[in-house]
Amino acid sequence: MPVQASLTDVLLAGGALLLTLGVGTVAHEFAHGLVLRALGVPFDVRWLPDRDDTGPAGAGFAGRWATVTPRALPPDLPPWGLRVAALAPLVLALPMALVLVGALPDPTGTDNLPLVVATLTWFGCALPSPQDFSLVWHAEAAIAEHSHLP
Repeated sequence: MPVQASLTDVLLAGGALLLTLGVGTVAHEFAHGLVLRALGVPFDVRWLPDRDDTGPAGAGFAGRWATVTPRALPPDLPPWGLRVAALAPLVLALPMALVLVGALPDPTGTDNLPLVVATLTWFGCALPSPQDFSLVWHAEAAIAEHSHLP
């Protein structure tokens, strides 16, 4: 049975999408950064790194919102550490795991459209990007290619 959404619900869902996407993207990048910091890897955080190509407004809609880039990879950095850093945003999906085991109620099982949209957007932010997955598979090569001390 289709859910009838009012204009208010749709507008609130749009706001929830944008707010959750912004917060979730920042949390995704900070998850990478926390692991890198724990490993002693210096890194830079760039906000709207595509703004030079598309302008500030275009970067928010058509580009990346934030990036975490290691400045240098220590030669003794274990490949597993780089893999953990690349997959760290998966920790953002922990609330959904608690839903699966019954410890939390399912927020997508309600008629609250903004809550459903925010939940699905947050879960999307927990997924590693293709660049993250590339780093998982090629951690040794990345360390060999980019290992030098600043």
